[in-house]
Amino acid sequence: MEDLPQTMDTTGALSVSELNRQARTLLERGLARLWVAGELSNLARPASGHLYFTLKDERAQIRCAYFRQRQRGPTIRLKDGDRLLALGRVSLYEARGDYQLIVERLEAAGEGELRRQFEVLKKKLAAEGLFDEALKRPLPVLPRCVGVITSPSGAAIRDILSTLGRRFPGIPVILYPAAVQGAAAVPELLAALDAAARRRECDVLIIGRGGGSLEDLMAFNDESLARAVRASPIPVVSAVGHEVDFTITDFVADLRAPTPSGAAELVAPDEAAWRRALDAARTRLGALMRRRLDERSQGLDWLARRLSQASPAASVARQRVRLDHVRGRLQIAMRHDRERRQRRAEQLGARLLRVSPAARLERGRWQLRTLGERLGQAMRQRAERKEQRLTLAVRGLQSVSPLATLARGYAIVSAADSGTVLRSAAQVAPGTAIRARLADGELHATVDASRPGKRPA
Repeated sequence: MEDLPQTMDTTGALSVSELNRQARTLLERGLARLWVAGELSNLARPASGHLYFTLKDERAQIRCAYFRQRQRGPTIRLKDGDRLLALGRVSLYEARGDYQLIVERLEAAGEGELRRQFEVLKKKLAAEGLFDEALKRPLPVLPRCVGVITSPSGAAIRDILSTLGRRFPGIPVILYPAAVQGAAAVPELLAALDAAARRRECDVLIIGRGGGSLEDLMAFNDESLARAVRASPIPVVSAVGHEVDFTITDFVADLRAPTPSGAAELVAPDEAAWRRALDAARTRLGALMRRRLDERSQGLDWLARRLSQASPAASVARQRVRLDHVRGRLQIAMRHDRERRQRRAEQLGARLLRVSPAARLERGRWQLRTLGERLGQAMRQRAERKEQRLTLAVRGLQSVSPLATLARGYAIVSAADSGTVLRSAAQVAPGTAIRARLADGELHATVDASRPGKRPA
């Protein structure tokens, strides 16, 4: 330490945390998931449920972490010294800088060969196209019958029957019993598949069993069984083990279910949902039928009206109504024409009467009579006026007439010889003969004396 400089330039240097983080990133990105074989040692079981241990061989070791949420199957029997096969990914625990394997699956080391065989068969069948999605057949929407190929004493059949009874109890189930592990498993499974194909009692099959080790599930990794499942005329649902278990049967089947209960969920619809859908469909169908009946009824009424309108009786009735209408119009037109012609005849008759000799003579007579009456009336009126004027003139004449004066006792005295009217006594001398005209007659006398008087002014 004494040889180190007193001051150090840390520019560009990584912290320990950054170094471990980058190392972890490189490890996780650089190495894929892989299987590691080794001997178990330093097993630790903390209260969290996680497992911490070391895998080692003759020359090296690696720390391992098996977290609780990834554990599958019982781990209580694990002990130091066990030969194990671990599937996981390489990582680094940054806090301590420990290089470790994060385990995702743990199997006994004897299963390694079985795993290799599984991978070889999987690649072979995949290359032949047995896993192609185009070969997968759809399941029936509502199966008439469900066939189950499994052990009659296992938990799988109980789970399947329980789920089917809950979802759609009306679907019948036929069990084709077969061993699901051991030497007899493959022959019995093949025989059950053949029986189901020959009898054709079901329209969907469930083949499977409960979970177990890879060795327990090896019957479902058999090549002959895989080809028989692919060749089955009935759609097959594979339900082997738990959700994390995969077998060759899962790949060749028409559908894989994670568990036997899941297979029952897939093949049987929910009866309650179907009833609700059927009720809704019944309601819609009823409304549609009523609407269609209403439409057809309206169409029938329309056709009936058209038929009634097109029938001979309806045609005759329409023609009769039309004839009555035309007859009424003709009668009205004839009456109007007759009245018009009558008025015209009357007008012409009146004109003829006005220009006929008899009419002219009659008019002349009437005019003559009228003129005579008017002339007589005019003459009478004129005579009356003349008479009135004469009367007035007579009255006026009488008022100034000497006779009227004479009638009042006066007399007109004139010279007897000359007839000169005497107005003054001085005009006559005594002894002169005079005549006195009275109102009635004349007097002849001789003047005895005259006495002139004073003339008025």
